[in-house]
Amino acid sequence: MRVLVTGAAGFLGSHLCDRFLSDGHSVVGLDNFVTGHSDNVAHLAKESRFDFIEADISKPIEREDALDGRFDGVLHFASPASPIDYLELPVETLDVGSLGTRNALEIARHDSARFFMASTSEVYGDPLEHPQTEKYWGNVNPIGPRSVYDEAKRFSEALTMAYHRRHALDTRIVRIFNTYGPRMRPRDGRVVTNFIVQALNGEPITIYGDGSQTRSFCYVDDEIEGIYRLFMKGDHMPTNIGNPVEFDMRQLADLVVELTGTTARIVHHPLPENDPKVRKPDITRARTMLGWEPQVPLRDGLERTISYFRGLLGTSRMGPRSSGAAVGTAS
Repeated sequence: MRVLVTGAAGFLGSHLCDRFLSDGHSVVGLDNFVTGHSDNVAHLAKESRFDFIEADISKPIEREDALDGRFDGVLHFASPASPIDYLELPVETLDVGSLGTRNALEIARHDSARFFMASTSEVYGDPLEHPQTEKYWGNVNPIGPRSVYDEAKRFSEALTMAYHRRHALDTRIVRIFNTYGPRMRPRDGRVVTNFIVQALNGEPITIYGDGSQTRSFCYVDDEIEGIYRLFMKGDHMPTNIGNPVEFDMRQLADLVVELTGTTARIVHHPLPENDPKVRKPDITRARTMLGWEPQVPLRDGLERTISYFRGLLGTSRMGPRSSGAAVGTAS
């Protein structure tokens, strides 16, 4: 197959490119580097089956200029996904969820390609149902500070389903729960990167609220495997891909302290507005339809992630950035 991956220089997008290439497919990656990083795809520079285009999917792209040839799949992963990013880029986040999704869908419709929408567990908001099944409609504040991300993804799901119904487009929707691993950006406001970078630098480890809020952390290799299987043999209905093993923030902080050997102290700050209290996927659908479930325990995944961030210490990519954002984003 030949596939287009938007957001290809991002955390998940770059790993997804690797997964398709490892199975012998051809990949065209597209990114505008607003939150992605060229280092994430630098290892693919000499790969003959990989092409890269620097462009913004939220703006019209002329096929003959940049996207020559037919695609068998279009996978839309472009979007700011961490609190710091989407709070600093609210309009851009809404644009890529609306205009960007429409442009990506049109590419898929033009080529009769399969379309894959990267959505998020944030569509469930601060859930009143626990764990969250795909049938749950969510509890989202549509005008709160997080709404620029939550509602962008909810709209992108609705638009994807509209194209499926009106144009009979072959579509997939994945709802991604908290994912972590190598190629995450340091100091991006996500709880795993916050804790690890603070611990490695000997800075106070910041817990928002009393630390009782929970998340379910999926290592990137497991997440990508679930996404790949969903693209290959899923159906058009939304599917949760995440780890159903739940941890509270204090447990995560204690484990990071143990694995890094830091002497940094843990401090508490007020919980941000609309920060979800719990988050845990029901993955019955993924188990049944895809034969998928996570394999990497949190301890093992954190050890690999900590090793990656140790390698970044002292480089420009480990420079200071505010970490004053809500813990626990979806992607």
